[in-house]
Amino acid sequence: MDPTPRPFQEGEPVLLRRREGDWTIVPLRRGGQVIEGRGVIDLSDQIGRPPGGWIEWAGTRYQLLRPALPDLAAAVRRRAQIVTPKDAQYLLYLAGVGPGDRVGEAGAGSGALTLVLAHAVGSNGRVYSFDRRPDFLDVARANVALAGWTDRVEFALRDVVTDGFGTTDLDAIVLDLPEPWGALAGARAALALGGRLASYSPTYNQVERTVRELDALGFQEIRSLELLERGIHVGQGGTRPEFDMLGHTGFLTGARRVS
Repeated sequence: MDPTPRPFQEGEPVLLRRREGDWTIVPLRRGGQVIEGRGVIDLSDQIGRPPGGWIEWAGTRYQLLRPALPDLAAAVRRRAQIVTPKDAQYLLYLAGVGPGDRVGEAGAGSGALTLVLAHAVGSNGRVYSFDRRPDFLDVARANVALAGWTDRVEFALRDVVTDGFGTTDLDAIVLDLPEPWGALAGARAALALGGRLASYSPTYNQVERTVRELDALGFQEIRSLELLERGIHVGQGGTRPEFDMLGHTGFLTGARRVS
């Protein structure tokens, strides 16, 4: 017998799905709310109901579902270039991020990677997200709020290159900075012994300087790599790789503080 689906709670995000590729995410609130470009919707009667139901809105039927991480990431409003899903998930692996961890992030950008980190640490973890641009922080905050994870993320206006991370005993640190090598001394001071660091960089020169500085600071288990993504066209008797692929987006570097 299938378990009863967990009912929607007030304040959580809800996916309104019309068909594949046509959907929107809205916070579940009482009363009418304006959805940009779509009109006004009132979802008050959906509070306490299980996912999977249908509503009529603006002459169209929508199914109400609980959004997953890929939905939340796709809904991110961008102010800065975001780390792609293929890179974001491997950054988690390199940094060893898991449930209950305390993780530092610099910089926040549009908050796409922040969402991935918040999802990974769970309700008992904490993400400390830093950026030196207040406009980026505003966008990242809004994207995290839409996902319903404001209790998992603490944003701060801070330049970690000059001011460090302002905390200690972090389980992991993830960097998406133009000059990550400048933040490594501060990262070393903020990491717990055995803590891991992961860095995302678009160019070879950035990777070279980052790895040299990691080595100079005594980090070990240093590893750099690149991920390429190619889809598969699946057809009856004609399955083959797609002609186009998602090639270079960035280089990933991981390391561990051991002394």
